[in-house]
This record gives sequence, structure tokens and C-alpha cells, in this order.
Amino acid sequence: MNDFDLSDLDLDELKKLHKETAAAIQNYETRRRQEALAAAEAAAKSAGYSLKDLVGMSAGKPTKSINPPKYRNPNDQDQTWSGRGRQPQWVKDALAANKSLDDLLIAR
Repeated sequence: MNDFDLSDLDLDELKKLHKETAAAIQNYETRRRQEALAAAEAAAKSAGYSLKDLVGMSAGKPTKSINPPKYRNPNDQDQTWSGRGRQPQWVKDALAANKSLDDLLIAR
């Protein structure tokens, strides 16, 4: 490894070195990840599978099922809730204001 004295560099040179080092680290990690992926794909292929087959992915489909929104905040149309999990605060507030979940349903 090359040893050099960083104290001889001015601030701009240190910042440039920092930026170039960060980019080199990112490129190295990307290369290593691609090499690992290629090795995993080759191992799967040699066993007669695709890597997607082994990790349970199918082309074009998400691996996690997504629950579509069922309720919408009448005061902020961007806020929705699927009806699963914890109720958002806006749902709690609406229920406390004597509204029902039916009042918050998204028209289909």
C-alpha cells in the first residue's frame, strides 16, 4: 500500500480525494455484488434452475402481496389505509368525531 502524507494537502485536495475515494469504494462494492450475483446465477444454472426460481421471485410480479387502500382521509386525499394493521391517526380522529369507517370507504 502506498503511504503518503495527507497533511501536505489543502482542503480542496482533501475534499477531492474524499470524493474520489467514496466513488472508488462504491464502484468496488458494486463490482463485488455483481460478481456474487453472477456466481449465484451460475450455481443455480448448473443445478438446472434460475436464480429467480430459487429465491421465489417470478418475473414482473412483486414478491410481497400489497393490500390496496380501502379507506381515504376526506381531509387529505393522499392519506389512505388498507384496513389492516394499526389505524392511522386520521382514522382514529374521524371515529372520535362520530364518523364510521363506511364514511371513509374509497368508492369503487
